[in-house]
Amino acid sequence: MQIPVIRDMEKKIITTQSAPAPIGPYNQAVLVNGTLYISGQVCIDPQTNGLKNRDIQEETHQVMQNLKAILTEAGMTFGNVVKTTIFITDMNQFGEINEIYGKYFSGDFPARETVQVSALPKAVNIEISMIAAH
Repeated sequence: MQIPVIRDMEKKIITTQSAPAPIGPYNQAVLVNGTLYISGQVCIDPQTNGLKNRDIQEETHQVMQNLKAILTEAGMTFGNVVKTTIFITDMNQFGEINEIYGKYFSGDFPARETVQVSALPKAVNIEISMIAAH
């Protein structure tokens, strides 16, 4: 079976040192025809490569800062975000996460789902991926 090739697809890999380097075989983000697909980000501080996870607020802020750095590298802001997926290990922390997350947007919030999972990479408590568009 031959897989069809999408023609006229403009695909660009987005990479910035202001966000953590991937810890597996993936890219920070891929821009395709004006749509940016950002890989899930955790609370790794790109300056130290250590985790910023003193509490769920610090962890959520670091995740959002990593996402912001990738958006900036692609010439976008949180205003361009159309969809997010939030993975958390404890739904009881949802309120605190939601409070921090909401501060990064100014009104028109993206579509979103929040899912509780049993574990995340590096034993963190939260991971967020995003889709943004021009």
